[in-house]
Amino acid sequence: MKRKTFLKLFSLSPFAFSMDTLNSLSNLSDSFSATDKMPVVFIGHGSPMNAIEENQFVKGFRDVVKTIPKPNAILCVSAHWFTRGTKITISKQPETIHDFGGFPRALYEVQYPAPGSPELAKETQKLLTPELAELDEKWGLDHGAWSVLRHMYPDADVPVIQLSIDYTKPASYHFELAKRLSELRNKGVLIVGSGNIIHNLRMVDFSNFNRVDYGYDWAVEVREKVNNYLLDGNYQPLLNYDQQGTAFRYAIPTPDHYLPLIYTLGLQEKGEQISLFNDKLMAGSLSMTSVKIS
Repeated sequence: MKRKTFLKLFSLSPFAFSMDTLNSLSNLSDSFSATDKMPVVFIGHGSPMNAIEENQFVKGFRDVVKTIPKPNAILCVSAHWFTRGTKITISKQPETIHDFGGFPRALYEVQYPAPGSPELAKETQKLLTPELAELDEKWGLDHGAWSVLRHMYPDADVPVIQLSIDYTKPASYHFELAKRLSELRNKGVLIVGSGNIIHNLRMVDFSNFNRVDYGYDWAVEVREKVNNYLLDGNYQPLLNYDQQGTAFRYAIPTPDHYLPLIYTLGLQEKGEQISLFNDKLMAGSLSMTSVKIS
């Protein structure tokens, strides 16, 4: 993949529960059967070409699904819906958004016709109260969602909504906001963060784009430190990623692809274990490391 082609792709405190929250969960129970607590996953989604290619990473997407009960619905936090304020998709039939340029025609022909869930969108909005979240009818499923979900749930038979990332807020805000979504896990909702922990497109080594598990020294350093923080449950340095030195500044030059991980970590509950998969570097400055919490 040429550098120019690849870069076109990416133009881009505690909360208290209320009676509305309790009523919200009761309403959701009317249509979503209660389940054992669903896991939470963060997916390193990488290039949109993963949507139509066969490689070890898409195999990892499919393999992790085998360890998860089939969900009643999916809530996806994608790096590619980065907004002022928080928004939630409410469309009954979200469109497949091809939010990239310069790729083969076959990629633009991909459709992921999963239904939406206006009911889940409204319940999610209530759960986030007192924080304001706007219900959005215009956004559909961007490639951060569908390029992964078409491997995980190829029949597109699970309703999907997206929650945007408010770019005006720090990581700590997103970590705490995610906690408010925890009860959805008891209703069979799979919450998926989709991004990349290490994501520096300006420094991609295109001469080694297909060389797997190849990273610059700073990328190797950040992956090792992040993985240790994750497995040790030491999340404070991850919330303060912008204070962790030069290597982290190279690895996370912008927070869009990193913050979906923070939503995933915010949903971890006491006694739950974290595991890693697809833990590889690519092209010097990207990582595919993915996380499951259960």
